[in-house]
Order: sequence, then C-alpha cells, then structure tokens
Amino acid sequence: MFLNKDYFQNDAIFLAKDLLGKILVREINGKKILCKIVETEAYIGPEDKACHAYNNKRTKRTEAMFLEGGCTYVYMIYGMYNCLNIVANKKDKPEAVLIRAVEPLNELEYLKKNRNIKSKKRYDLTNGPGKLCKALKIDKKLNKYDLCKNKKLFILDSKDKKIEIVEAKRINIEYAEEYKYKLWRFYIKGNKFVSKI
Repeated sequence: MFLNKDYFQNDAIFLAKDLLGKILVREINGKKILCKIVETEAYIGPEDKACHAYNNKRTKRTEAMFLEGGCTYVYMIYGMYNCLNIVANKKDKPEAVLIRAVEPLNELEYLKKNRNIKSKKRYDLTNGPGKLCKALKIDKKLNKYDLCKNKKLFILDSKDKKIEIVEAKRINIEYAEEYKYKLWRFYIKGNKFVSKI
C-alpha cells in the first residue's frame, strides 16, 4: 500500500520510528528496486541544533525542509556523498528524517554495479546514507521530489510489524551541543545493514 500525504504530516520522530520496516522503492531504467528501511535519524528544526533548519534557517539548500511532508530533501556532504531525507510535518515546519541505511531485497548485482564494488559482503552495499544513495542513483535531481507521486521514488507500507526498535544518539553531530545527546537515531535491532551499532 502506498503511503499518502496525510501520513507524512506526522512529526519527524514519529516518522523516523514508523518508517522502519517500510519499503523504499526506486524505479530506474525499467527496474523496480525494493529496499527495507532499517535505520533513520530525526531532525527537528528550528530548535534542533543538529538540524540544517536550526533557528528557521531558510536557504536555497534548506528550502526543501520547509515543504509539506512527503517530499524529499537531498543534499551533499563532503562534496561527494548524497543523503536522502524525507520531509515531515506541515508546510513551513522544517523537520526531516534521514534515511541512514536500507536492506536491499532485490537487484543486488545492479546495486553493486552502481556502487562499483565487487565485494561479496552484501551488508556493505547500502549500510550508510551515502552508500545507499549511490547504489540507488539518488542525487540532487531528486531533491524536493513528491514521494506521493508513486513514480521513480516512493515508500510502501509493510506487513512486517514485528520489529524491535533501538534508540540511539545520532552520528557525526558533535557540534550540536546538548542536542548531540538526543536519542533520535532509530534502527531495527539485529539487522546487519545498520550502519553503526
């Protein structure tokens, strides 16, 4: 079942937990690639010092975060890695969920080719935000993309409700003062595709 706009009007902490186990679908060149979402992080601007929209900072880069929930926010880090975020909540309430890791369910060889790796280790394929974006060919062309169009990139609900969620500190946000201690990273316990335990 497709997730609709109403679903994405929830806040980022709710979505970051609830998206775990759901299926991220990427359509490329006639292929439909399915990946289970296994790790996320919530970013709650404007009070969250780790969030790009902290203090309601609105720039060309962060503009996507101010859209209505259900759009994408894709940005680049270190000048080379793209990161996929799902915008949450109402319009002009900048919150987002970073998709940190996914478990690919099909087309493994195609994903390996996109990553340009020959490793036999499946777990290294999409166990990080930059890795999954490269494998799924997600870049800034998909910034501000409406996930509810159900084309190119969208999320399906999952019947897998029996998952145990771990809450942890977010990664690489040492600058965020007291917000670096918030347990706003969520992952499926025991899943081998999680980027960091």
